[in-house]
This record gives sequence, C-alpha cells and structure tokens, in this order.
Amino acid sequence: MARFVITSTGTDVGKTVFAAGLCGLIGAEYWKPVQSGLAGNVPNDGAEWPLGAAQPGTDRAEVERLSGARTHPEAVLLREALSPHRSAELQGVVLEPQTWAIPEAQDLVIEGAGGALVPVTREVLYADMFARWQVPVIVVCATGLGTISHSLTALESLRARAVPVHGVAFVGPANDDNMATIGQIGRVRVLGRLPVLERLHRDSLSAAMRAAFRAEDFA
Repeated sequence: MARFVITSTGTDVGKTVFAAGLCGLIGAEYWKPVQSGLAGNVPNDGAEWPLGAAQPGTDRAEVERLSGARTHPEAVLLREALSPHRSAELQGVVLEPQTWAIPEAQDLVIEGAGGALVPVTREVLYADMFARWQVPVIVVCATGLGTISHSLTALESLRARAVPVHGVAFVGPANDDNMATIGQIGRVRVLGRLPVLERLHRDSLSAAMRAAFRAEDFA
C-alpha cells in the first residue's frame, strides 16, 4: 500500500502538478478534501457533481487531465480563492474535518491546500489533520530564493506534531545547493526535482516524472 499526503511550502509552488505526476508514476488514486476558489454556484453541502464527475476548474479535474488517475469527490467545494477557513465562513459553511474519512484505496495521493499550516478552521490546521491521519507526508518545495527557510519551517511544523515525513520534492529550475542544504539541515530525503515544463500535458508530465523520480522511492 502506497499512501501519501502532498503539502507544500505555500501557494503556487507546483503541488497539484506534482500530485498528478505522482499518481501517474505509481498508479495511485487522488483525493483533495477541500477545494477553494470556484466561480459560480457551489452547493453548500459539498455535494458531488452529477455522476461524481470532477467540476471544471478544480484540482481534481486537473489531476484527471494530467494523469488519468481515478479521483474521489471533495468533501467540500468552496467559492472564494481563500484559505478554507475564511472561504467557508464567507459562504456560511461549517467545516467539520474530523468527519472526513480517507477514501478506501490501495494506493492514494491526498492533496492539502497551500502550505502545511494553512487553517482548515480557526481551530484546526492542515498539519493537525496530517497528524491525525498519520499518512506519510511529502513536502513540495520551490528551488529559488527563500525556499530554504520556507522548507525548513514546514518540516519543523510537521515534526512538532509527530507527522511522518516521507521526503521533499522540488519543483522549478535546477538549484543543487538549495536542494542539498534543505536535505542536510532538514534531515530529510530529497526525492527529486520536477522541472517547469514548457508544455504541460499528460505525456510530458509522465516523461518528466520518470526522468526525475524513482517509483521505488514511493513503494
């Protein structure tokens, strides 16, 4: 059984693309509990769309496009592109993360929202949920300026909660020293680096993942 939680050091680091690539690399299914930032009329109860299809514009739909993986409906869909706690408040939705059950799947990639300390509610952070789940976490990190502090902060926040950390994966241009420094000071396995792809589609992502990562590192 291969199960991983994907978090990152912040927003727009490349977490969803890496999650899609990992699903394709190891043949895993995908689940994102909370999706924020949907335009239009989103049902308050988080009900799935007709026939369980992914709503266009969601990370779930993007993962399906980029990997062909089987995906599971979100627990909650929210309109505003904000932290889940605030988006839910504006929409009048009460989030109850303690009731969200991880889907039954042999191999599963679970994606959080933004960084490890993003609030799900005003009492629960994503890192708190990861601690409860005890599923190994992969931290997706940028490669450029600022990534050392951001990455080490994410790692410390997870370890302070006894969250199992599987390793770090980088997305961005080559920066060997930043990657090595995070691995050394953070005492964490560096799994590989996914370059920014000029043309992002299923075949290009699959080829880049196979070149940058070893499937056996996720067994």
